Amino acid sequence: MFRQSLLWTSCLALLSGPVACAQTQAKAVAKPTVAAAPKLAAGIESRTLKNGLKVVVWPNHDIPSVVLYNWFRVGSRNEYPGITGLSHFFEHMMFNGAKKYGPGEFDRVMEANGGANNAFTSEDVTVYMDWFPRSALDVIFDLEADRLQHLAIDPKVTESERGVVYSERRSAIDNDNMGALMEQVQATAFVAHPYQFPVIGWPSDIESWRIEDLQRYYKTYYAPNNATLIFTGAVTPKEIFALAEKYLEPIPSQPAPEPVRTKEPEQQGERRIFVKKQAQAPLIQLAYHGMAGKDADVEALALLLSILSDGESSRLHRRLVEEERAALRVNTHFSPGFDPSLVWVYADLPPGADLTKVEALLTEELARVVKDGVTDAELQKARNIILSQFWRSLETNNGRGRALGAAETFRGDYRQLFEAPARYEKVTRDDVRKVATRVFNSQRRTVGWLVPADAEAATPDTRKEASR
Repeated sequence: MFRQSLLWTSCLALLSGPVACAQTQAKAVAKPTVAAAPKLAAGIESRTLKNGLKVVVWPNHDIPSVVLYNWFRVGSRNEYPGITGLSHFFEHMMFNGAKKYGPGEFDRVMEANGGANNAFTSEDVTVYMDWFPRSALDVIFDLEADRLQHLAIDPKVTESERGVVYSERRSAIDNDNMGALMEQVQATAFVAHPYQFPVIGWPSDIESWRIEDLQRYYKTYYAPNNATLIFTGAVTPKEIFALAEKYLEPIPSQPAPEPVRTKEPEQQGERRIFVKKQAQAPLIQLAYHGMAGKDADVEALALLLSILSDGESSRLHRRLVEEERAALRVNTHFSPGFDPSLVWVYADLPPGADLTKVEALLTEELARVVKDGVTDAELQKARNIILSQFWRSLETNNGRGRALGAAETFRGDYRQLFEAPARYEKVTRDDVRKVATRVFNSQRRTVGWLVPADAEAATPDTRKEASR
């Protein structure tokens, strides 16, 4: 979803930043050696402007086009009751006019110059992307400087966009059973940390944001010292730094935003959520407390999730879909951010499926990997899939921009991107088993069931015991 909340982000930056997941089977491709990764960094330069804005440039002159990723370190984790959803709302507002370029002008001017744009919001960041020919460099800088310094927070536009966001919430959450259950599970799994808030916001907050809330949020988080610009493509560092100094350096910095100090307390027992909605089939989701993006176990966890659910030979697919025919599809998901986030295991089920049986099967398979670990063949397959995704993502300027920005934002240094292959090569079978033991603890999980409203099914309170 773009110009929408990325409630569950994709796998484009699997190795470097906010995403690690195992949902599709990667095609086998020849991958460069691990030693090739650092060589890719040749030519990349970075500079921090006087106002705190960091600019990173990765030249690639194969074609005369440029990609810009603008990473703002603001997401739903920076919100609180009363203003939930504001980060995502600004993703919309940033396209609705500023001082020089009025409503609709950002898109019109961008497209007239051969460019296109988009944006996404997550729990941790809001990111804006521009794709354009190098001939439009000055225009793009002018557009970005205008909305970064002079965004118009007009009451009429605000009300119009409020309606758009509320409609999006109805589509992505209220009328989508997977989204509805995930929202409830996440709100149950976190009792203190703001990761409990939905990226798109709670309905009453969407209805009641005030103009002064928007103005304060914009001034605080849309400051140059809270952003990182990533340029990839047919540019040189020298020309980008010169344009950045001309258009962006005059924009004043702001006091650093207040840090998120809340830490989620240790969960001391399994939690359960039971949702009844109009649905053709039930759903089940298991959410375990995981780790932050800088954690040393992130690579081992990504490999573990690939082993569990990546492709038709994965453990969960074989057991639940092929052998038991208890599920239509089983996926895992982990989005490593600034703070420890959730590791998801979830399944789409056929009509009339036995939720108790499916939960028991999932729990049994997760317990098996904790007890017995994984095989050499499974580990090598997972490593091949993940590294092939890495190399494939760096074949395009867009993939490079996203991956480089994720590494800079979540790991604190874009150079970490090029160390990713070596980190994956170092992971052993014992590392994978240890991370499984660390994560798949039934006392630190939240279980969500969604049952069709007209179905007669056992609730989580009356189910047969499905413990590890």
